[in-house]
Amino acid sequence: MRRKTTIWIVVGTLGPLLVLTTGSAQPGSLYRESLEAAGIMLIVAGILGRTWCTLYLGGRKPRTLVADGPYSVSRNPLYLFAFVAAAGLGAQSGSLIVAGLFVGGVYAILMPAVRHEEIALRALFGAAFDAYRRHVPRFLPRLSQWQDAPIVMIDPKHYRQTALDGLILLAFVPTFYAAEWLRTLVPGLPVLHLP
Repeated sequence: MRRKTTIWIVVGTLGPLLVLTTGSAQPGSLYRESLEAAGIMLIVAGILGRTWCTLYLGGRKPRTLVADGPYSVSRNPLYLFAFVAAAGLGAQSGSLIVAGLFVGGVYAILMPAVRHEEIALRALFGAAFDAYRRHVPRFLPRLSQWQDAPIVMIDPKHYRQTALDGLILLAFVPTFYAAEWLRTLVPGLPVLHLP
């Protein structure tokens, strides 16, 4: 819960800066439109990926060391897909630098949670978690290690909440268009153009 509050505080604080920052490519240019379209695809991939990962958790996380499906190739696939969605959201600015800053910001917010979860998992599962940690990378997937589960039990509440949380990201996309509109409305506004 604290993590979501932190994200909302960061968004509320830095959101107004979106009006003063934009990509260096002109709105409507092929590069800008392509970057924004790729960003939408990344947001959707992030939402779908996070929702998919939740299927494998199925509410088992506190009771079972989940090490199948996406968790067989990455210890934190939910967070990995959060980085993907953040890059897509940042790309809506028309700037690769802003997209990178969004990923860096999400990384900074999530790393304390990752460390806390690793300590909790170590306390719960001991040597089994140590072996899992040695074998499976923290974020970047090692696809050759894929192991699927024969049966996946779904927790509809967690699945639905993850999907709804992800859809909120799509609601932010119009914010970038509103910022662009505001910049054209106030022509003397100092704007930082980033590649």
